[in-house]
Amino acid sequence: MAARLLLMVPALGSFLFTFGTGVELIRFASLRAVLPGGGRPGAWGREATPHVEWGAALWDPRVLRPLAMDLGLVVLFVLQHSLMATALVKRWTTSCFGVLQRSFYVFCTALALQLLMRYWQPVRHGPLLWNACTEPWDTWVPLICFILHFIAWLVIFSVILIFDYAELMGVKQVYYHCLGMGDPLALKSVRAVRLYSHLRHPVYLEFLLVLWAVPCLALDRLLLAGLFTAYLSCGHSLDQQDYLYLRAQLDKKFLVFSPYDGQASSYDAPC
Repeated sequence: MAARLLLMVPALGSFLFTFGTGVELIRFASLRAVLPGGGRPGAWGREATPHVEWGAALWDPRVLRPLAMDLGLVVLFVLQHSLMATALVKRWTTSCFGVLQRSFYVFCTALALQLLMRYWQPVRHGPLLWNACTEPWDTWVPLICFILHFIAWLVIFSVILIFDYAELMGVKQVYYHCLGMGDPLALKSVRAVRLYSHLRHPVYLEFLLVLWAVPCLALDRLLLAGLFTAYLSCGHSLDQQDYLYLRAQLDKKFLVFSPYDGQASSYDAPC
């Protein structure tokens, strides 16, 4: 039993590292893009260059070098996130890490995301696809973007709670193992397992809103938003049954605020 409890240490360590990465992601994807100065060219470490021609910019080494670096970082994240989710790699990591397989996967994902955020290179000398940080839009457009980002992140955290955050992070698997209860996914309903097999990312639309709803779209942000839009779109294949299951789970969460109704309906909603 004591040896099993020791497994909680790396699981909780991975959880804390991933949580910190999520906080850093909010700063990287939202705060530096929509706060006062964040969406302006200067906030990306550059001066405004509204008159740069696209033809000249796309051949400028000062534009191509950071774009190539950023492209490599996104490809690294996509390869890690996709290859480690394949059945072959899952079997290998499970044979090496056992019940910590999910925690190891989440840790590697967070590490790849940290590398992307730490070494991301802004395009300092390229044109802007759009720039709403000038008069007369420099006040209300960033404000609208900030509100949209706030709502998007609120929905993201709500959806993560619906999807059982502890299980997504790999902590629940270790906890169940310590209690001798087996894999928590084995206790899920058939509808839940079906949903997980279809859903590449539980916050698809909200994350796309975060990527694109910015007052100033530079080339590096365009690259980031475009590549992640394509990547998330490839794995988003929900159907009507999946949406009905999500609706049932959301209704079940809301019933928590009504103890009597929640007890009466707990047998109706799938687990």
